[in-house]
Amino acid sequence: MTLFHFGNCIALAYFPYLILYKNSKLSEYSSFWPCVKAGGVYMVTQLCKMVILATFFPTYEVPVGRIDLHGELMKGAVELFDLVGLFFIISQQIGRGDLKILVAGMGWAMAELVSMRLLPLWVGARGTEFSWKYLQLSFEANISLAHHVIMAMLIWMWTRNNLEKSVLPLIVSLLLLCSSKQTLLELVGTMFHFSSFGLLGISFGLGPSSLSSGL
Repeated sequence: MTLFHFGNCIALAYFPYLILYKNSKLSEYSSFWPCVKAGGVYMVTQLCKMVILATFFPTYEVPVGRIDLHGELMKGAVELFDLVGLFFIISQQIGRGDLKILVAGMGWAMAELVSMRLLPLWVGARGTEFSWKYLQLSFEANISLAHHVIMAMLIWMWTRNNLEKSVLPLIVSLLLLCSSKQTLLELVGTMFHFSSFGLLGISFGLGPSSLSSGL
């Protein structure tokens, strides 16, 4: 039973990535290695963020139920490095705009999936007891894929020379919302005591649905 649960979690987390790769221009243009390189940029970016947080923004003990607003704002500012990393990937990628978006979004999301969720699924989902949190991790992986592809699309739109100036404030606002999503979720969860699946629903609302409607 535990092996079946582990298989379900892995399929739910990884199959959308495989489906996107096989049924998009990524497969047509053999973009596996560009996606791997994008994943490498993700790793370097996260390392830089950790060094900056540890060096310039030390953590303090906060009483239970209270919010370290200053610390959360600093974390949100450091999250802007994700935009820099995605911009670097898109600027270095050769090809059509839609291919650049898919390479950056797919490579970034896949690297996050492997580094942040593979080990918890491997260790936890194979345990003796069923837990909803591993299914939640798998759902989060799907939302993350859409989220990072949308971020890459917004950055690509921002780099276009023929972009109308009236659209630029909207794109910048959506990019800031994307980059600070995790910080916003933590603040909302602490302030209003949402359950983990409640936060998952909010994460979806801040991701594909709201951003797509905004565009």
